[in-house]
Amino acid sequence: MHIPIDPSASAPFYEQIREGIAAAILRGDLAPGEALPSIRALARDLRVSVITTTRAYNELVADGLVDAVRGKGVFVRAQDADQLRERALLQIDEAFDAAVRAARTAGIQDHELSRRFTQRLEEER
Repeated sequence: MHIPIDPSASAPFYEQIREGIAAAILRGDLAPGEALPSIRALARDLRVSVITTTRAYNELVADGLVDAVRGKGVFVRAQDADQLRERALLQIDEAFDAAVRAARTAGIQDHELSRRFTQRLEEER
């Protein structure tokens, strides 16, 4: 499983791992019932501590995206399409809120923020 980790990002590693796995689930790259790599294997592959991957997995369990089965592993939970969409929209809203707060703090005008957002959308096409 490839999860990009950016050491220069403001988000901690566990959050980057959680977001990477959650995105894979939302995209359908990980199917319901599919096993995630073991905590130790993922930590080794990503070159992070076991504590970091444990926290990421615990967050995914709390988010309702995976189930942890003691002695068996961590498995993708079946998701309702509407539930997945709502969860994604909530994450988007949180990201927008953070961006707006950062823009306000920096004195960035609404039109500049809007222009940058539109530019990012075009870059992702």
